[in-house]
Amino acid sequence: MCDQHEFQFEFDKAYNHQLIEKFEASPEHLLEPGVAPRLKGVYALYRNGRIVYAGKALGSTTLAGRLGDHNRKVSGRKGIDPAEVTCRFVIIGGDWFVRAAEDALIQHYQPEWQGSGFGRHAPGGGRPGKHPSKWETQYPLAD
Repeated sequence: MCDQHEFQFEFDKAYNHQLIEKFEASPEHLLEPGVAPRLKGVYALYRNGRIVYAGKALGSTTLAGRLGDHNRKVSGRKGIDPAEVTCRFVIIGGDWFVRAAEDALIQHYQPEWQGSGFGRHAPGGGRPGKHPSKWETQYPLAD
């Protein structure tokens, strides 16, 4: 028998497609304090119209908190103006769905700051004996 009669529903593909569709339909905002609610979900940061970072707010962390952290991290840096960074976010219920959504955004967009040391738990940042991250080197603190 040929395999053209088989059907296997791929939940992750369906979820990812709907997520990206909803995400791209959500409005883009300036990255500024209070831009997002104190709820869980996923978000992405844009610079010059391109997604540069994607992340999640989960557990005790909220979209408002994560985007506020990123606003503070971008502020006071050389080579980047906070006014050129925007964000989008989608509120999502259920921890599994938030994790799956973050993974879908990263896989779909492959943001350039992902893994560069930009995120909240950047390796080496401020720790004795550790070198600055790629992101910290590219955008050092202003004097």
